[in-house]
Amino acid sequence: MNIEFKINEFSGPLDLLLHLIKEAKMDIMNIEIEEITKQYMDYLALQEKMNLEIASEYLVMASELLEIKSKLLLPNEKIEESEEEVDPREELVNRLLEYKAYKEITKVLQEKENLRSEIYTKAPENVKQYIDENKEINCDVSLDDLIEAFKKYLQRKKESEPLKTKVTVNEISVSSRRYDIKKVLSSKKRVSFFELFPIINREYVVATFLAILEMAKDRELVIKQEGTFEEIICEVADEK
Repeated sequence: MNIEFKINEFSGPLDLLLHLIKEAKMDIMNIEIEEITKQYMDYLALQEKMNLEIASEYLVMASELLEIKSKLLLPNEKIEESEEEVDPREELVNRLLEYKAYKEITKVLQEKENLRSEIYTKAPENVKQYIDENKEINCDVSLDDLIEAFKKYLQRKKESEPLKTKVTVNEISVSSRRYDIKKVLSSKKRVSFFELFPIINREYVVATFLAILEMAKDRELVIKQEGTFEEIICEVADEK
């Protein structure tokens, strides 16, 4: 069988053998050594004809193929009944299967590397330049005070009777909680900080807490506390 292929496109003798086996549509587990050896030697002869240097590893493989071919041509020696007949091609087949597996993995890794090369990341930078220092949270209570007070509030709720919770499918957003808080303040003007948390679940609490901080920062409400252990109050900010 005559097979056309380009010279020097193979990464080694095993790569060449896999190509020849594939083109000849042979079963890798049952290689026709005589045919493959002929094609392999034709490849080396073509290299020499084109005055191309033949790597030593290709010559070593050629000698191995000729040795396997000779073993298959020679009559089998008598072996003990307990011993299994060893196929001279077995070692070569195992090497080809291992090389094929590595080659396929390499292809997958190359594809992943190509995809990764299309992803660009941005190095960390100092975000202080984006902070408006003139726009501080409109309250006389620190963020640490709010967090500590809220932790104690949650603990008291946990120790009391089970809370009534409302489960919704829609995601709770900060903007929706800001709207709700504005409605509460428009009617009451002044409410306890904890009254703004009628529902206690993770999404609702986080959205509400962030909404309060944003509203304080935008001067839509004021957070006050008369004394160290007094109740925290949220009220409508004075319009100036």
